Amino acid sequence: MIDLHSHVLPGLDDGARSLEEAVAICHAAAADGTEVLAATPHVREDYPTTADEMEEALARVRDAVGDEIRLVPGGELALDELARPAEELRRFALGGSPRYLLVEMPYVGWPLDLADRLFRLQAAAGLMPVLAHPERNRDVQARPALLEPLVAAGVVVQLTAASVDGRLDRRARACAETLLELGLAHLIASDAHAPTLRAVGLSSSAQAVGDAALARWLTVDVPGAILDGGELPERPARRRRGWLRRLGAT
Repeated sequence: MIDLHSHVLPGLDDGARSLEEAVAICHAAAADGTEVLAATPHVREDYPTTADEMEEALARVRDAVGDEIRLVPGGELALDELARPAEELRRFALGGSPRYLLVEMPYVGWPLDLADRLFRLQAAAGLMPVLAHPERNRDVQARPALLEPLVAAGVVVQLTAASVDGRLDRRARACAETLLELGLAHLIASDAHAPTLRAVGLSSSAQAVGDAALARWLTVDVPGAILDGGELPERPARRRRGWLRRLGAT
C-alpha cells in the first residue's frame, strides 16, 4: 500500500516529536503493509515549514529508517499558502512529482473562494490539488455534494483511514461512506501524527471498504499514479456489498 499523508518528520509540526518517534511511525506503517510513505508536514501560519526544512528532515528520517519503507517528500499546505511562488509550491509536491499537491481542507466552514484557490493552483503552478480529509469538515458532512464541482474539475479527494474504518467519529465515517458511494473520493491515507494517533496503517480501512478492487484502487493504484505524476486510473465498478448492504441498497 501507499500512504500519501503523514506527519512523520520530527520537530516541524504537531506530528512526530523526535527522530525516535518518527522511526516508530515508519516501523508501524511497514508492519501494516505500507511500502511507500509520504512525509507531509503542515505548511501554514502556525507551522511555517520551508521546503529546505522539509527536505533536511526527510533526509534524517530516511537515514534512520533505512530500506524498511520508502519515504517520499511532500507538504500539506493550508489554503492561505497556495499563493507562494510556483517554484516553491512544486518542491512540496507529493513524491517530488511536479503534478500533485496536498492541500489541507479546513475542519470548519466552507471557504467561499475554495474553488477559485484550487483552480488558480492548477493554472498558475500546474499542480493538481489533492484535497485532504474533507469528510471531517462539518459543511461537507452536511452536504457531501459540495465536492461534486471540484471533483468534476479534476480535484483529487483524500479520505483519512480512521474516518473510513470508524476510529474517528460517526459523522466522519458516514461522510466518508457517502463520498465513496458517490464517486467523490480517490484515495485513503493515514494522516498519522504519532505511532498510535490515527493509527498509521491503512489495512483496517481497506478492509472496511468491503470491495477488494476498490480498496486497491484507493490505497495502491491512485496513490501510485500520483507518485508517478500520471493520470488517475479508472475507478473500478463498485460491487454492491459492504456499506451498500448495511444501508439497505439492493
